[in-house]
Amino acid sequence: MAIVQVTIVPLGTGSTGVSEYVAAVKQELDRAPEEIRYQLTPMSTIIEGELDDLLAVVRRLHEVPFREGAQRVSTTITIDDRRDKKGTMEQKLASVEEKLRR
Repeated sequence: MAIVQVTIVPLGTGSTGVSEYVAAVKQELDRAPEEIRYQLTPMSTIIEGELDDLLAVVRRLHEVPFREGAQRVSTTITIDDRRDKKGTMEQKLASVEEKLRR
């Protein structure tokens, strides 16, 4: 299982607002046939699942702003692919919380 952070920035839109694009990306995530879990954050989206599935999802997400009229799109991805044990978004946060309680 992998965790991917993806930030998709539409450029050439004539506006500084991006919430319409984020809403369209969320709709695409909701329709994803792959077994993924995701979490929107104020600055990016975190997606959890099998790496091949995540890469396919990210590829589709990259296309969303173009469909919505953007002339240019900058997408940044960070991949956390741990193979020694299963890691989840919750597990990563719980690990930090546990250390804070010490």
